[in-house]
Amino acid sequence: MAFSALDFAIVIGYIAFVSVLGAVLGRRQKDASDYFLADRAIPWWAACFSLVATETSALTVISVPATAYGADLWMIQLAIGYCIGRIAIAIFLLPRYFRGEIATAYVLLERRFGNGARRFASLLFLVTRTLADGVRIFATALPLAVVAGIPVWQSIVAIGIFTLLYSYYGGLRAVVWVDVAQLFIYVAGGVAVLWVLVGLVPGGWDGIVAAAQPGDKLRILHPGGGFADPKWLLTGLVGGAFLTMASHGADHLIVQRLLAAPSLGDARKALIGSGVIVLGQFALFLLIGVGLFAYYQGAAFTPPDSVFPRFAVEHLPTGVRGLVVAAILAAAMSSSLNALAAVSVHDIYLPLTGRGGEEHLLAVGKRFTLFWGAVMIVVSLAFQWVASGTPLVVIALQIASFTYGGLLGGFLLGLVSKRAAERDAVLGMAVAVAGMAALWALQQFGAMPKVIDTLWFALLGSAVTVAVGSASARLRRPSPVQL
Repeated sequence: MAFSALDFAIVIGYIAFVSVLGAVLGRRQKDASDYFLADRAIPWWAACFSLVATETSALTVISVPATAYGADLWMIQLAIGYCIGRIAIAIFLLPRYFRGEIATAYVLLERRFGNGARRFASLLFLVTRTLADGVRIFATALPLAVVAGIPVWQSIVAIGIFTLLYSYYGGLRAVVWVDVAQLFIYVAGGVAVLWVLVGLVPGGWDGIVAAAQPGDKLRILHPGGGFADPKWLLTGLVGGAFLTMASHGADHLIVQRLLAAPSLGDARKALIGSGVIVLGQFALFLLIGVGLFAYYQGAAFTPPDSVFPRFAVEHLPTGVRGLVVAAILAAAMSSSLNALAAVSVHDIYLPLTGRGGEEHLLAVGKRFTLFWGAVMIVVSLAFQWVASGTPLVVIALQIASFTYGGLLGGFLLGLVSKRAAERDAVLGMAVAVAGMAALWALQQFGAMPKVIDTLWFALLGSAVTVAVGSASARLRRPSPVQL
C-alpha cells in the first residue's frame, strides 16, 4: 500500500509542529541557565514524561516488538529491574544533585575528586551519547526511507536537521515539551497498531493468545539461565537495575531533566513515575510483537527489526500509517544535543578557558549544539555499515554498556571510599571502560565463549572501578577525606 497524501500530511505536520514549538519556546531564553536547565521550572509530570521519551527511541518502537516476535515477553523482567534501579537512585544519589547549584551531573565528581575526574567522565559521556544516539537516528531512518521512497542517507540527514533545529532554538525547555508531545504520539501509534492487529488476526485477541501459546510467547519469567543469558530473571532484575542506576544516575542526558525540576521531591516523583510508565510501555510494544507473530504465523524476517515497519507500511489504514511513522520519528527526535552542549560548555570549555558570563555561555552553548548536531548526523551515516542481522536495540545497549559501569563506579567510589583521590577514580574508570570493551570484543568476535551478557556490564564495570580505585588508594596510603 502506498503512503497516502493524508499520511504524508500527518508526518509533515508533526515535523512542522516540532520546529515551530522549538522556535516559539526559544524566544523566552535569557541566559545559559535557561538554555540548559529551563530555569529549573519544569513541572514534575512534564519531567517524568520527558524522561520516558528520552530513554525511548525508535529502537523501542521497532526492536522491542521484534524481540517478542522472535522470543517472548522476557523484557518485562528488564523493565522491573529498571524500576528497582530508579528507586535506588532516588534514595541514595539524587539528593546529592540538589545540594547547591549543579550545572551537570559530573560536578559531583569534581567536588569529591577534582576537575580531572569530572573532565574524564564528561568525555566518556560525550563519546557514549554520540554513539548511542547515532544508532537511534539510524534506526529511525530505515522505515522512514522505505515509506518516503528515499535513500537511507537522505532520511538520516532530514531527521538530524529537524532535531537540530528545535534543539538549537528552544533549548532544554523546548526539548522537554517536545518530549511530552512525542510520548503521546508514539504511545497513540502503538495503541493504534495493536488495535489494527486485533482486528486482522482471526478471532481477535483470543486468536492472538491461541497463536502465542504453542511457542510460549506470553512467558515473562525465566528463573533458569545464567550470566550469559539476557532472558535470565536475575539478568533483568539485577543487571537491569544497575544499568538504570548508571543511565539515570550518571548520564547527564537523564540527570539534566531531573535537575530542571523545581525540587528534590519533584525530581523523585518524575524519576520513579517514569519507571512505571516505561514498564507499561514495554508491555504495549511486546504485545504488539506477539500480535505480529500471530498475524505472520512466525514467518522469518531479515533483518529481524523489519517486521514492525513492514506491517506499518503494508497493512495499516490510511492516516494510521502516517501516525505510526510520526510515532517512530517522535521516538527518535528526543534530542540529546542540549545535554551534549551543556557538558561541553560547563565541563570542558569553561574550565579550560575561564570565560564565564551567562550571555557568553549561552552563545557558546548554541554553537556546541550546532557542532554536536553535525557530528550526530555523521555518526548516524556511519551506522549504515552495522551488521544488518543484529537487532539494533542490542547494539545500542552494548555501546552504553562499555562506559556506563565506569561512570557509575566513579560516583560509587566517591560514596564508599574515604581515601580514594582523583588519580584513583580516573584509573578505576579507565580500567573499567577498557575492560568492558575488551570483554565485549572477545565475546562478540568469537575469541572466547560468551560468559556474561552485556546487561551485566554496568554492574561489572562499577565493581571494577570501585575495586581498582580502592586498591590504588590503599597502595598510596593517603589520608582519608570527609565524605
